[in-house]
Amino acid sequence: MLTKRAFLYGCVGCACGLGGGVLLAREGVEVNKEASVFAGLVPAAEVEQSARKQYAEMMKQAAAKNALAPDNHPQVIRLRRIAKDIIPHSFDWNLRAKEWQWEVNLIGSTQINAFCMPGGKIAFYSAILTQLQLTDDEVAMVMGHEIAHALREHARERMGKATATNGLATVGSTVAAVFFGVSPQITDLVAKQGANLLNLKFSRDDETEADLVGMEIAARAGFDPRAGVTLWQKMSASNKGAPPQWLSTHPSGNTRIEEIQANLPKVLPLYERAKQ
Repeated sequence: MLTKRAFLYGCVGCACGLGGGVLLAREGVEVNKEASVFAGLVPAAEVEQSARKQYAEMMKQAAAKNALAPDNHPQVIRLRRIAKDIIPHSFDWNLRAKEWQWEVNLIGSTQINAFCMPGGKIAFYSAILTQLQLTDDEVAMVMGHEIAHALREHARERMGKATATNGLATVGSTVAAVFFGVSPQITDLVAKQGANLLNLKFSRDDETEADLVGMEIAARAGFDPRAGVTLWQKMSASNKGAPPQWLSTHPSGNTRIEEIQANLPKVLPLYERAKQ
């Protein structure tokens, strides 16, 4: 049943033009995230347009360094096959996703990382596949997680907060700050005004939400959500010496595993149905 508070927050989300409002009772995970007024301060179309430009430039630079895997690379074929299965299940979380010009690429790099920029621009770094020896189910958990950030418009929300609190300049520079490092403007602002450094990355709540939403859409696509546990066991093993959880915007591996395990009963039926 829709509560009065949920209804009010849903109205706020609609007024601000958010891609996804408060979730009603439904099968699957419950993220219970209230619509963010901050995201409405930055037009989604502008964020996605800037992301397209940033992504295209990144792919161009990777190609110039012979680091962009060709279309016929086995891992590229694999990633695009998995994405093709997952993407149709993303639309319920953000109606704009139906219109996104989705792309999936692989970049040769020693970084154990992947991302999905606003507008469905996905990239995996080769090390996350080779060093962690990810199964298809584990790749789907990573991809679902990154897609979830885009679906839930975490970058747009972060940009809105930066705009509201610090008067940061263009959308383009903020997109670059989110995905490729900290811009000089933000660095200067932090030095002068003591801005919250946690705002420079997705919050812990964003990361937890992306874990759960990503796990659900991957399960609906027929990928085993229990792979989220083995994925984070591998990630934790590869990140020995990482700072304690309270010093990071990312929840610790153990915390993520516990959250995933607690939500498995909600998504395993979706996976089992998809496999039938």
